[in-house]
Amino acid sequence: MDDQELVSYLIRCIDEDNHAYAYVAHQFGGEALLDSHLPMLDLIESLAQEWQAMDPADGRYAGLTHALRVIAKAYYHSG
Repeated sequence: MDDQELVSYLIRCIDEDNHAYAYVAHQFGGEALLDSHLPMLDLIESLAQEWQAMDPADGRYAGLTHALRVIAKAYYHSG
């Protein structure tokens, strides 16, 4: 899987998590999400979208690519 596919996979996983959180909030109310990692998912998705628009010559590109790979591995191994 190349980096572009990996980041697309990560975004799809985050979207699935967001749908699951929406279901929980609908079923049990917003308080059920108080200790969730939903804000972290939003930040990861933001970084993934920033990476998609980033020029590979950008000094942050390699580090962000590595970080997104590590996060995607966590999703891949938990699924």
